Amino acid sequence: ILRDPEILILDEATSQIDLESEQLIHQALQEFARGRTVFMITHRMAILSLASRILVMNHGRVEDLGTHQELMNRCALYQRLYALQFQKSA
Repeated sequence: ILRDPEILILDEATSQIDLESEQLIHQALQEFARGRTVFMITHRMAILSLASRILVMNHGRVEDLGTHQELMNRCALYQRLYALQFQKSA
């Protein structure tokens, strides 16, 4: 981040932090990501709202690719993962 990269890869960047800190990181990332390519590897569905495209993988294979809404409409795996994630946090 200090070197102002054109491409940024974040691997589970918010996996070990509390919800409040995660929200602050999301806000900062939205600003920082402008004009950059950002690859986010995550199991947390909430951060996916920042993505223009989401790649869904299953056992090392590409399951689907699209926006959040496209995946909610057609990808059963994405729908299940999304529902499970928010069911647990409710």
